[in-house]
Amino acid sequence: MRTNILTSILDNDFYKFTMQQGVITLFPYAKARYAFINRGKHVFPIGFANILRKAVDDMALLQLNKQEKDFLGTNCPYLSPVYLDFLEGYRYDPSEVKITQEGDQLHVSVEGAWYRTILWEVPLMSLICELYYRLTNIDRISDEEVIERTRKKIEDYLLLGVTVAEFGTRRRHSYAVHHLVMRALKEYGTGAFIGSSNVHMAMLYQTKPIGTHAHEWFMFHAARYGFKMANALGLEHWTQVYRGDLGIALSDTYTTDVFFQQFDKMFSKLFDGVRHDSGDPLLFADKVIAHYQQMGIPPSTKTIIFSDALNYDKVTRIAAHCRNRIGMSFGIGTSLTNDAGPAAMNIVIKMTAACPEGEGWTPVVKLSDEHGKYTGDEQMIALAKTILEID
Repeated sequence: MRTNILTSILDNDFYKFTMQQGVITLFPYAKARYAFINRGKHVFPIGFANILRKAVDDMALLQLNKQEKDFLGTNCPYLSPVYLDFLEGYRYDPSEVKITQEGDQLHVSVEGAWYRTILWEVPLMSLICELYYRLTNIDRISDEEVIERTRKKIEDYLLLGVTVAEFGTRRRHSYAVHHLVMRALKEYGTGAFIGSSNVHMAMLYQTKPIGTHAHEWFMFHAARYGFKMANALGLEHWTQVYRGDLGIALSDTYTTDVFFQQFDKMFSKLFDGVRHDSGDPLLFADKVIAHYQQMGIPPSTKTIIFSDALNYDKVTRIAAHCRNRIGMSFGIGTSLTNDAGPAAMNIVIKMTAACPEGEGWTPVVKLSDEHGKYTGDEQMIALAKTILEID
């Protein structure tokens, strides 16, 4: 079986590279641990770990080529020449990834320097998904049907009058299906399709790479500076690195209510908007609009990026609720890149602990607006809720 599924080091979400530059700049000595979480209780065939191991080992051969470096330099001027030179010399180190299997249960963990290990999460998840479908011999629909489904979706979004980005790398059906989806979005999505979180696909299909930061940015800040300071310092450090670029703030690492306590007028004016990733999107929109109004900022000048398990019906409800009140756009993932027949996998890989410079390992947690999405050590979750006064 061919295991070198990934052909480009840029086959990854854009926010992994933007965060990597931030980590190199501010936290070069930090270490991180990540773990695979099988939320869907998927049963993995015997031998799966060995084949995944080979695919991960093959990733050591990936490297940034001149065309890719030129694409980043031209389209992402906030990525410094120093960082691009670093990325050109970067190689995945498979020894950072531990893979084992007990019966039908898969265990995957990552540990190492944060600036290096930050790139593993998304490609590991995409490999697990693709190999799972291959090894379980689950058939998918034809290429033509994938294209037709995607065409219908993007044309529906166009009629709805919204803009859509493709956010589906981590739980895609396969690299091949991802290509077909991007082909259809590019061909039929003019006026609605605005870019992809996948840098490799953005380059191939000449669209915009989209993303800023993820939960782990704020999770690390909690380990380094404490839960009370995580949001404020996470935002402050982001502005130090990007000086106003990449201005969509992720709001739900420690609940939206806690976030807005620290998202003061300076941050509210400086950042272009916020991203919704958990909880009731309509309630979230109302909170965001009320927050900007309280700050004396017209909500119409700001944007919410919605990205939580979206489909057409959900987008329709959100668009009707937000239209003419606040700017909006939609990052749609699994329903685009894994609507090929088999049920989509429900898996994640999350940072579990951080080791700031000169300190020991500290468990990290995420307390999203949806209790079922809490992740991390139970004692640390309880401590965070106490400190942040979360019910």
